[in-house]
Amino acid sequence: MSESHTEAEPRPASMTGVLSAMMFLQFFTWGAWFATLGLALTKTGFSDAIGGGYGSAPLAAIIAPLFLGLIADRLFPSQQVMGVLMLLGGAILFAIPSVATTPEQSGLLVWLVLAHMLCFMPTLGLSNTIAFTHIPSQDRFPVIRVWGTIGWIVAGLFVGVTGWDGSFMIFKLGGISSIVLGVFCFFLPNTPPPLKGQPLDMRSLLMVDAFRLFADKNFLVFAICSTLICVPLAYYYGSTSQFLGQTGFVATGATMTLGQMSEIIFMLMIPFFFRQLGVKLMILIGMACWVGRYFLFSFGAPTQTTWMLLLGVALHGICYDFFFVTGFMYTDQKAPKEIRGQAQGLLVFLTQGIGMFFGYRIMAGGDLFGFIPLNFTIGQYGEQVSKSEPLAKAIDDARTEQSLGFVEMFGKMFSRDLPDSLDEQLLSETMQQWQNFWMFPAIMAAGVFVLFAVAFWDQARTADPSQLTPEDQALAVVSPPLNPDASQAE
Repeated sequence: MSESHTEAEPRPASMTGVLSAMMFLQFFTWGAWFATLGLALTKTGFSDAIGGGYGSAPLAAIIAPLFLGLIADRLFPSQQVMGVLMLLGGAILFAIPSVATTPEQSGLLVWLVLAHMLCFMPTLGLSNTIAFTHIPSQDRFPVIRVWGTIGWIVAGLFVGVTGWDGSFMIFKLGGISSIVLGVFCFFLPNTPPPLKGQPLDMRSLLMVDAFRLFADKNFLVFAICSTLICVPLAYYYGSTSQFLGQTGFVATGATMTLGQMSEIIFMLMIPFFFRQLGVKLMILIGMACWVGRYFLFSFGAPTQTTWMLLLGVALHGICYDFFFVTGFMYTDQKAPKEIRGQAQGLLVFLTQGIGMFFGYRIMAGGDLFGFIPLNFTIGQYGEQVSKSEPLAKAIDDARTEQSLGFVEMFGKMFSRDLPDSLDEQLLSETMQQWQNFWMFPAIMAAGVFVLFAVAFWDQARTADPSQLTPEDQALAVVSPPLNPDASQAE
């Protein structure tokens, strides 16, 4: 336990509760707006901002480790840096509905979301630093960290049952939560900068030594496939909320929490599968579930088949746990002890940074930097859903006279309800477009699956999770959808 404890700080018995509250508020902030951003932007006419809005997360994930390594880890107490960042980020998030008021301001909205994410992403590493400094043993971390996932789930349930998931109220909710956490951070136990007084190591900061792992053919294949699989992954995060809303789900934010609920369940089963399967089979199962998820969405769209859509969301647990968690374990096993932190940072940089960034951009179509075309398609597969906004507006207009209470809305978490007065032709044409849209990431994921199955032949088996370093446990423990956790929390 850290020697920085003072008499005024919480006793070890209450430390778990304090740190759990920190994790809960942190991921409540993120879950309040991120999961249903696509739905909210579509319903408010800001659909042009979807790609840029979601793309802000991987950009911030790329920059966050640099901020942590250069400033937060060396100059100021972690709880103070986190407090300032959450206050500033919360103010930005809360201001978005008042500043970006018309679709013509889509560009401004994207910049504001990016500014918020640049404040938020470094706090993922900071919160881990605070937690590991003040817990009596590493075994306590999963108990604390799981409250982050619970916070994400509660946020999704709340915006779903209140009907805020399709409005800019999600930004205000996230902003309020962020500001509350920002104030709370200044009452957290003192956590001195972990690298204070140490010389700046640019090789470590830029992950130079970790890149040498690419000399191992199997690790190179693993890194390439991990980056590529995150391209179709972005389609799930960026488009599922608006897709579910247009198939008739009323409490979309609540519906999407099924993915996090399944994630917790499958995380508990990971030790069993580690003993039974090797790295390759674990990762292939995760990739196969990616393919299956998109096929379920694609084939379930024309008839809005409820069980297919819900199963597609529920598969998120296997997709994340079997692929990402196993990947963290494999990286920990392959990297020499002295560069394990770099290696984990490199994996996050490639997947949650590079892969997700291009994934969001390809998902939204258009050009990158104004001159690099990213509107890739395979025939009609992958074409944009041009009728998405008209259908979303038609559904909202048809529901204007409906008034559902909190309990009624909660009961619709896993059921659909399309208005009888809806234009059947508009619905049919839009669902056909969604079918073609989802087929594209299914094909991409299938291609990566085949590439990994053919090219990866490392027979290593993952180590027992209890043998992981603290930083790797932070990455491997249950987490919400996108978790660009800067593994520089050393």
